[in-house]
Amino acid sequence: MVSGGCHCGAVKFEVSEDIQGIIHCHCETCRKINGTVYGSTGFVPEGAFKIISGENALTPYESSPGKNRWFCSRCGAHVFARSQASPDMVGLRIGTIDGDPGIRSKTHIWVSQKRDWYDLNDDLPRFEEFPG
Repeated sequence: MVSGGCHCGAVKFEVSEDIQGIIHCHCETCRKINGTVYGSTGFVPEGAFKIISGENALTPYESSPGKNRWFCSRCGAHVFARSQASPDMVGLRIGTIDGDPGIRSKTHIWVSQKRDWYDLNDDLPRFEEFPG
């Protein structure tokens, strides 16, 4: 079982199944939402993701049509996302996990929107946009 939560500890969650490979997204939305060069996400089945405390502290934000991201209203941490395109999956922000999630990075997506002032220094597959 994997557990994690927001920065202030108000929101805590558990994941009862394996997290699927970590994807690093370089799109403008992920950069702005996460306040960093890319957003790192692992995916878990909806039924395997459980908020164990702080559900009342979560605030949703529709970052694009049909995609909601949940943030802790106290510390601002981006905890997870859900999309109408994949309603059976939760996009978990990897930085919110406590300890080693047991998986490693899988790919970089939306590299077409990556900023020129940083370099990718790994051998992971790269996609200009979202791979079909």
